[in-house]
This record gives sequence, structure tokens and C-alpha cells, in this order.
Amino acid sequence: MVRKKQEIITVKVDTSLLEAMRGVRNRSDFIRGAILSALDGACPLCLGTGVLTPRQKEHWQAFAKTHPIRECPDCHELQVTCGRDERPGRAKGRKPAPHAKERKV
Repeated sequence: MVRKKQEIITVKVDTSLLEAMRGVRNRSDFIRGAILSALDGACPLCLGTGVLTPRQKEHWQAFAKTHPIRECPDCHELQVTCGRDERPGRAKGRKPAPHAKERKV
């Protein structure tokens, strides 16, 4: 098995963060885990930058016309909903399952 070469990244921290990490046994593992966790929660469009490119914004605006953002009635977090759940003939007041797993079509 060929092992990939690891890269070294240096990060500057202030004194308070350095003090907070003094008790962490393996700081490298801890930092790798924190970075992976943060990347897992990043926005799929901006990848955590907080900024959309002009084309991403155009795509988002087109998508948002039929997928409004609403507050989940259970956990009160914001969520993207599907406008198809508001078609005529649907039961009034029916909302999409807020915590349903994504289905690939």
C-alpha cells in the first residue's frame, strides 16, 4: 500500500487559545478533527466562505423561487423547504418532514 505524503500546515493562535489547548494530549489529532467537523457543516454552495459568486447567486435565486426558507416547527432552525408541498390539492397546513433524510432521485 502506498502511503500519501502528509502536508504540514502552521496555524498562529493567540495566548488564550494556546492555554485552552495545553491539556489536549494530541493537538494534531484534535485540530484535524475540528477542521473536518467544521468542513462537514459548511454551506454546500459557498463551502463555508459566506459569499456566493455571481453565478452561484443566480442559481440560488432561481432555486429559492420554489424552495422558500422557513423555520422548522420542531427545532426552530431554518430549513429550505420545497414549494411543491404548497401545490393546490395538498392538505392545508401540511409541512414537509423537517428531519427527513435526503432522497436521491
